[in-house]
Order: sequence, then structure tokens, then C-alpha cells
Amino acid sequence: MLNSPFSILNPMKALVVKNTGNCYRLKTEDGRLIDAKLKGSFRLKDIKSTNPVAVGDIVLIEENPGATVSISGIEDRKNYMIRRASNLSKQSHVIAANIDRAFLIATVNYPVTTTAFIDRFLATTEAYRIPALILFNKIDCYSEEDREYMNALIHLYQTTGYACYSISALQDKDLSFIQDLLKDKVTLFSGHSGVGKSTIINRLIPDARQKTQEISKYHNKGMHTTTFSEMIELPGGGYIIDTPGIKGFGMFDMEGVEISHYFPEIFRFSHDCKFNNCSHRTEPGCAVRKAMEAQYISESRYRSYVSMMDDESDGKYREAFSK
Repeated sequence: MLNSPFSILNPMKALVVKNTGNCYRLKTEDGRLIDAKLKGSFRLKDIKSTNPVAVGDIVLIEENPGATVSISGIEDRKNYMIRRASNLSKQSHVIAANIDRAFLIATVNYPVTTTAFIDRFLATTEAYRIPALILFNKIDCYSEEDREYMNALIHLYQTTGYACYSISALQDKDLSFIQDLLKDKVTLFSGHSGVGKSTIINRLIPDARQKTQEISKYHNKGMHTTTFSEMIELPGGGYIIDTPGIKGFGMFDMEGVEISHYFPEIFRFSHDCKFNNCSHRTEPGCAVRKAMEAQYISESRYRSYVSMMDDESDGKYREAFSK
């Protein structure tokens, strides 16, 4: 019945630019910004993710009389970033979808970003085939010892194959090299609370007006200012996906035999192991452990790998929502 008040007026596609819990901000094909909720039947599907729709998704929408809009489906994703939900170990949380590149914003102090966190983030980007780089921020705050440690980390990760940069988002006058990296790309910004993601975005896009806050001096940890993921359009083309700060990075949808594939240097040496299914822990003839002892593989990266293997053996990795 075409005259029914419940008939669909105009099915379209739209880009999810913000997720505020049970409501989504969408950008339509004709450039409008609208709010929408999931269609009731959509929520009934067997979805193992805490958020079946994520920022960066292309969704199918139905505009109904009364100015209400429903999300009725999702287009296939080219990729996504996912992690274990913080309070629900049997569920996953999709951070963002359809990403061209991921920036890990890190600080060696104020607050501390550990190598374990960096390695888990990078392993996830490897698993979902998302190019990643590391941006060390707050160098204006660092002591000489902090700078030496940062330079050691930069050497480690550049040697492993990841581009690294160091900046002061507050004091550097020229951040145009970051704008060049972001141009015409959809780039995920991730990292702990307090590392300066919002400050960097405000420098690159003054109209963004992202909230910022000082870290807790007592705990040396950041306090949440970004509460929901959001896509912010860049003046020169492209988008930044700003995400809430995360404390940990538990992975999903990985099996023990696969984890070494997401550490490029470990995977490279694993071809020379005596056993094809070597876990690189106790087996004889392990080329990976031999390479670590010879310092071709860093001890910190190897410890991160073993930690992830322990998570897998403890059943912390679950099947992920792969829509």
C-alpha cells in the first residue's frame, strides 16, 4: 500500500560517521547528516559483537514518515579493526570499518604506552591488513631518558617495518607532513586516553573542536574525553576516525598457530624452524628463539608474542563478528 504511513519512502545508502550507543549519525549520499537507529529486526540477528554497526560502515537506510530513519543492513566491509570487549570477554567490539590506514598515537610517558600494547595493536592491524604507523607525541614533556627510550622504540619498530614519527602537538608549528599522510584516506586514530589524539585533530582541523583534558598527575594516566567514535572530515579530503582511549587490546578471531603470522620478523624466521607447527616456545630446532638470542628479534616483541599465545591457550580469543 503506497499510501500507508509505514511505507518506505526512499531506501538509500549512508556512511556512519558517529556512534553514540543506540543512535547513529549518518552522512547520506546527497551530503545530509541524519540520525538513525537500527531496525528492530536487525537487532534480532545472531551478532556476537557489542556494536553490529560501526563508524566507517556503509549502511542501507529506510526513511519513514514522521522523520524517523532506520538502518536495515550493512554493505560488505573491506576491512575492520576489532578487539575484545572490555567487560564482555565472550564478545568483540568493532572499533571502525573500511579503514585505509591506522595511526597509533603513543607516548613513552604522560601516560606510558607499553610495548605490549603497541605490539597487540600492530598485530591486529596485520591480521586485518590495515597499514599502520606509530606517532609518538608529547616530546616537549620528555626527559633526556624518555627521549633515549623513544628513540630506541623508533629504531625497533622502524627495523620491524613500521614508519614512526615524533611530534609535539602543542608546540610544533608545522604538522603538514601529517596532513599529507592523511589526504584522501580514511585514517583511524587510536591509543590510550591522554596521548593527545584530540589535540592533534584540533591542530589539523581547527573547526573539529574536540574536547581535551589534562592527564591525572597522580596516576599518570589519561582521562576519557572522547566517549564515542566519530569520523571527522578533513578540509583537503579524507577522514580521521577519532576513537575513545582504550586501556588494553585483547584480540579476537585468532588461533595460536596464526599469531606468529602477525609479527613480521617472527614469521620470517619461522620458515627455518624444525617443525612446521612450531610454537616458538619450547620446541627443539626453533629458528625464532635462536634469532631472538642473536638479537635479530627483540626480546620485547617475543614476550608480546608469548603473552598473546597465553591468551589464546586461556580461551580469551573468541570468534569475531565478520560481517
